[in-house]
Amino acid sequence: METLQSHYHQWGAVLFFTVVYAAALLFVPFYKKMDRKPATAYLAFVLAFAIEMHGIPMSMYLISWFAGKSLPEGILWGHTLISQIGYTGMYLNILCAATALLIIGNGWYNIYHQYWSKESGKGKVVKTGVYKYIRHPQYTGFMLLTVGMILEWATLPMLIMWPFVAWMYYRLARKEERDMVREFGEEYIMYMKKTKRFIPFVV
Repeated sequence: METLQSHYHQWGAVLFFTVVYAAALLFVPFYKKMDRKPATAYLAFVLAFAIEMHGIPMSMYLISWFAGKSLPEGILWGHTLISQIGYTGMYLNILCAATALLIIGNGWYNIYHQYWSKESGKGKVVKTGVYKYIRHPQYTGFMLLTVGMILEWATLPMLIMWPFVAWMYYRLARKEERDMVREFGEEYIMYMKKTKRFIPFVV
């Protein structure tokens, strides 16, 4: 218990993890006000992760208050899952984060050099790099980041928030696709038939 409790009240670590995970948003443009809502939900998820992991065990406090008695570290509050899978969750989170950053970085590089160049009159449907397989690599990356956080530190707030974050990015992806169809017409429709939305060869 003492080792686990040493993770808490490290507000420098809370700030560090929040900044690191939030930095992924720098690689996504915000053209419309609606685009900011999924980003805000993602930031709230990251903050919940960082605070539960290194700040205070909010879930444990809330559940203890509701139950009317003090609770020990356990599943869905405190350092969750460590008693069941050890540090496997941490390693899986690192793997998810590394994969997510590669996907986000590759997506940003290709879209920056092709679609965003439309300001100079040269914008086009991006079909290179990760865009050969999926249409929304940044959003796939965000979902991987959040799944990794859950695998390492699954708490009730995060499990409740995750479906909403995923739904908001799904909704935004569909809206962006409609915008692209209006902009590029048949070319984008054909591109959609050859690619998946989030996961290569799956969905």
